[in-house]
Amino acid sequence: MKNILLPIDFSDVSLNAMEYAVQLFRDENCVFFVLNTYEPVALYSATAYGMDPALNMDIGELFKEASEKKVQKAIDKVALKFQDSKHVFRGISSFNMLSLEVKEQVEYLDIDIVIMGTKGASGLKEVFIGSQTLHVIKNAKVPVIGVPAEYAYQLPKDILFTTDFKTDTNQKGLDLLEQLCSKYSSRLIFLNVLKGASFTDQQIKNQQALKAFFKSDTSVTHIVKGVEVLDAMEEFQLEHNIELLVLVHNRHNFFENLLFTPTVQKIVHHSNVPFLILPQQLTQ
Repeated sequence: MKNILLPIDFSDVSLNAMEYAVQLFRDENCVFFVLNTYEPVALYSATAYGMDPALNMDIGELFKEASEKKVQKAIDKVALKFQDSKHVFRGISSFNMLSLEVKEQVEYLDIDIVIMGTKGASGLKEVFIGSQTLHVIKNAKVPVIGVPAEYAYQLPKDILFTTDFKTDTNQKGLDLLEQLCSKYSSRLIFLNVLKGASFTDQQIKNQQALKAFFKSDTSVTHIVKGVEVLDAMEEFQLEHNIELLVLVHNRHNFFENLLFTPTVQKIVHHSNVPFLILPQQLTQ
């Protein structure tokens, strides 16, 4: 049984990510926790002209009730459109900041993966699916899948795993990736941008271990030199049909340095295919 957290703000982008999630894990025993947060700033603005505690409580209840109704409506729509006897839905409405609530629910509900929509944050309506996605990814202790706006679900037949081979088989989330590869008979492509003259002994060991870990799946390794990681990813995508990108978030690779900088827009804000971010290993 998988516990999957789906943060939504009722935008088309977040609802599309919700539909992506139920299709990706179809015919699997899953509990989908559909989460909507109404942030404190919204409530404070609504009560700025009245300090009556009773009034504040009434307004808070109105926010909660409206959120719960919209969450249930979204659940009913998706459950009817993608009927699956193995799927169970639970709605959550919370007066909290999204990134904080996600962190709390991941621990409380023993969440296996978070799936959410993502789009460039160029306007107020896109803040949730822009900067908030980055906050969730940075603090997540479980894998996160970001689904680009208007992405139409496709079977993940080709998966591009960008790695420096400093990740071993203890990396959290690898088991989930292997399950997806096995389920869809996916071709897993390890993409490495070689920074030195050759791999270190540890990199070679990790490379061999990863190949063995995915031994039941078709996997290949593609090594490039003399280019930046993001450029290598973009070039590979132009030449091949990729349905899922995989990156590891840890302090020892390029992704940590990209968070909250303009460059990360190429991945989070402007990726045209879903991306799976594996959480950083705390032991590193």
